[in-house]
Amino acid sequence: MNPKNPMLATSAGAAVGILGGLIGLGGAEFRLPLLIGVFGYSALPAIILNKAMSLAVVASALPFRASTVPFQRLLENTDIILTLLTGSLAGAWFGAGWATRMKSRLLYRVLSILLVVIAFVLLFGHDASASPVSLSGAPLAIAGASAGFAIGVVASLMGVAGGELLIPTIVLLFGADIRLAGSLSLAVSLPTMIVGFSRYSRDQSFSVMRTERRFVVFMVIGSLAGAFIGSQLLGIISTGILLPLLAGILLLSAVKVWNHA
Repeated sequence: MNPKNPMLATSAGAAVGILGGLIGLGGAEFRLPLLIGVFGYSALPAIILNKAMSLAVVASALPFRASTVPFQRLLENTDIILTLLTGSLAGAWFGAGWATRMKSRLLYRVLSILLVVIAFVLLFGHDASASPVSLSGAPLAIAGASAGFAIGVVASLMGVAGGELLIPTIVLLFGADIRLAGSLSLAVSLPTMIVGFSRYSRDQSFSVMRTERRFVVFMVIGSLAGAFIGSQLLGIISTGILLPLLAGILLLSAVKVWNHA
């Protein structure tokens, strides 16, 4: 079967969406290794395609969550959003610029290391019972902006929304509950991704968006359907089982991407 067959693209997108939906994320971390290992895209085009698909999923997810977390609650926490955006917008721009200048081999290596980092964050960074750090005023603003910058860089380098990093950051730094943190992360991710995407559009590799637009549409459809299914299954599988399983998938993916170089 042609690896870019519409049915395979839709099915792969659905699988990614389900995995992400099970833990309340978009699943782009799982999509990136598929784009490289299964669909045969080289690193930079895969990142750009992943960024485009992530952008579509995040733009759809924010209004979907309005029934759980009303927009009014987001407006009440604009200080958190703006603090993180102060750093993440700059990080997204620089991260995308660095990705376009890296040699292919180095970029594969960087992606592998970041997949390992995400795996460990899934294992150890999503403890909803963890106590927030005691910061306020200028120290909190500096810590938030610094974290936002680092997350913006990672999100651009991988073509992801960054929710797996943003959610624990919002919980630990700002003391938000996990549901509110999920919606706040989307509110931060959307403009951050747009900045990273606009930076990628200046590179010649961005032409992959034109040549592969049909593939993108089918995979986004699958991702959205999968995310909905995954969200309905949320809580059915114990996080004590689910998170190590997903972390293991990311670690295997990291090895494959490393060897791909």
